[in-house]
This record gives sequence, C-alpha cells and structure tokens, in this order.
Amino acid sequence: MKGLLLIAAISLGACAHQVAYVPGTRIPFSPANRSVLDACEEYRLAVERRDADALMLMAHKQYWEDSGTPSGSDDYGIEGLRKVLLTRLQKASDIRYSIRYVAIHQQCTELKPGCRAAVDVLIDASFTIANPIGRPIRPDKRDQNQLVLEWDGHRWLFLSGM
Repeated sequence: MKGLLLIAAISLGACAHQVAYVPGTRIPFSPANRSVLDACEEYRLAVERRDADALMLMAHKQYWEDSGTPSGSDDYGIEGLRKVLLTRLQKASDIRYSIRYVAIHQQCTELKPGCRAAVDVLIDASFTIANPIGRPIRPDKRDQNQLVLEWDGHRWLFLSGM
C-alpha cells in the first residue's frame, strides 16, 4: 500500500510541474513570451527578404549597437543601423537566416509600455556574396546573440541585437 501511495504522490507531483512551452523551443509559454518571439520571427523573415525598410520599422528610435566589442569605435545608433542594413543587405543574396530561441529574460509579467525583454538566440545563417576575383562565395555563419526589445504599448521594438 505504501508503494502505491508513493507512486500516486510521484505521479501527482509530476503532473503539477508540467510546463507548457512555446512550440519549437524550451521557453515557457506565456502570452508575453509568445509575442516577443513573434516579433523576433518577423525580424528573421525580414532579414531573409533583405527588407531594410521593414527592419528599420522594427528598430526603436533609441537603438544602440555595441557590436559586443570593448572598443567604442564600432558602436552605432539608429542611423548607423540604417547604413549597416543597406550596405550589408545590398551585398548579400539567397539569405538563409535561422534562429534557435534559447531563453527569454523579461522584466515585466504583463505587457505595458517600457517593458523589456532580452532573447538569447543561436543564429545559423548563410548567404551569397559576389567575389570580385571569381565565383560568388557562400559563407556559413554561426553565432550566439542577444536581441533586446521594448514594448511601446502596441508592439515590440528592437533596442539592440539586429
């Protein structure tokens, strides 16, 4: 009898701790997490389409990129982002941009203006670029990154990481 009670207690405990995840991830499901990942997917698709205008509409007016380096010489804001997107996307074609969502760190439990979310991602990308001395080349890029977004009351906007 004690064995059956133990099995029943373990079973009930296991059921009580089941967590629903956002499909395709190990990120716990919540409406806020789902909406952040939807914004990140819009970003990913715009990169694949080479749509600099759509990407700029996703950027917060206070966007800041430090490029993950200690030197400030390669840092830029919203206008620098526009230049980077236009020059890099013009050079690339046949873009494949895959994102694996690892974790979301949110500071708010409900969506309200000013809420921020940091999304840890693994990026796997490839693209074709013209090679001035021969055939086009197709490099593969794999990297980890963090996308930082802020809710403006209507949608998520990127503060960094694009």
